[in-house]
Amino acid sequence: MGNTDSPGNVVEGNKAPPFTLPRDGGATISLKEFTGKNIVVYFYPKDDTSGCTKESIGFSEAQDAFRANNTEIIGVSADSVASHDKFKAKHSLDLILVSDEEKKMVEDYGVWVEKNMYGRKYMGIERATFLIDPKGKIANIWRKVKVTGHVDAVLKAAQELR
Repeated sequence: MGNTDSPGNVVEGNKAPPFTLPRDGGATISLKEFTGKNIVVYFYPKDDTSGCTKESIGFSEAQDAFRANNTEIIGVSADSVASHDKFKAKHSLDLILVSDEEKKMVEDYGVWVEKNMYGRKYMGIERATFLIDPKGKIANIWRKVKVTGHVDAVLKAAQELR
């Protein structure tokens, strides 16, 4: 099970907050488009940084295993669509990247948080993953994600949702 320390109604068993945002390639994507499928929504701080790149490549490489379990993967950061397009092309990523420049989705999911680096406090995106079931309910939450082993843990949880 993931960690369930979440603000507001973003807890396992509750409906996932809806979203409609721009995605890589310039189209728009909404949560409701995925009714009937599992969705992995992973939030990451920034395109093309070491941890975010490793996590995104991991999810992309596992895409076939996720799809075999009726599961789509969506990565979300506050980077622009243009940044996402470059990031996807550079690393040959096979997944959906959503741009949340206005930080609505990251706030709705409770991942826009105060961070602390070298004694400096600032607001940023917490690395977190949400597994949403085919009915749009949050099945699992992982917060303060460590990249190593994370994709395997999420895949195992998706396989158990069948």
